Amino acid sequence: MGENPFGKTSKLSLTAIKKEEKTILGDVSFTAPYKIMQPFQKKDGAIEVMLLAASAGIMEGDRQEFDFWIRQGADLKFISQSYDKIHQMKKGCAKRQTKVVVEKEASFCFYPQPIIPFKDSAFEGVMKVYLEDETAAFCMSEIFSCGRYASGEKFQYRYYHNLIEIYRKNKLIYRDNVRYKPSSFDMQGMGMYEGYTHLSSMFISRPKEEKEESFNQHVCQFLKEKKLEGDITRLVHGDYVIRIFGRRAQELEKANQKILEYQKMLRHQ
Repeated sequence: MGENPFGKTSKLSLTAIKKEEKTILGDVSFTAPYKIMQPFQKKDGAIEVMLLAASAGIMEGDRQEFDFWIRQGADLKFISQSYDKIHQMKKGCAKRQTKVVVEKEASFCFYPQPIIPFKDSAFEGVMKVYLEDETAAFCMSEIFSCGRYASGEKFQYRYYHNLIEIYRKNKLIYRDNVRYKPSSFDMQGMGMYEGYTHLSSMFISRPKEEKEESFNQHVCQFLKEKKLEGDITRLVHGDYVIRIFGRRAQELEKANQKILEYQKMLRHQ
């Protein structure tokens, strides 16, 4: 395994609280190469926090830990400044662990920039999300590209492993175990990318029961109108997963943002 270039685990920890009808950051801590910008305050009292990284991207041997605690009633959206570039590695891999706790009546949106795996890169990620009850709202978006297509590095990374587990009331409600290994799988074939270069995966926690059908129909109609290759799946507990193929990251980013805006509008109705 390669050595961590920062000599220790790179960490980011955020706690969001609600105070006087607005969300503010309580405890914040970070180590190199991370820091955050001053939060962007939204008209509805929510905040956006942008991650900054004083590095070229994810390097061989990197060890990263993200920790988010969204207290009761708080509303936070986490975004990143630039694409997550996973650089070429001679051996070993980079690893990231993410933990999210969302208390009741709180909302957290995990919305980082798209991921670009360079040739010979390797990455292992684990994300665990704990929702206190049905009023705890969580959504996330991940756009994963085939690599640096213009540089002739289409599906030339060694592997990309990413495990996501989401719990509500300590009961597992969603598990996505992504294990891409281009040397073993036909990444361009049926059941994988099917000729596309980008894949968007979204999880959106259950809307209000009376809004479920409206949300489902809206997403289906939106995908049809924009001529996007994708679909929506309703999970057993009323949550939704949406997957969309594309050939440009910006196209998928715009689509995801429109879906999230509609989901948030329904939540506040």
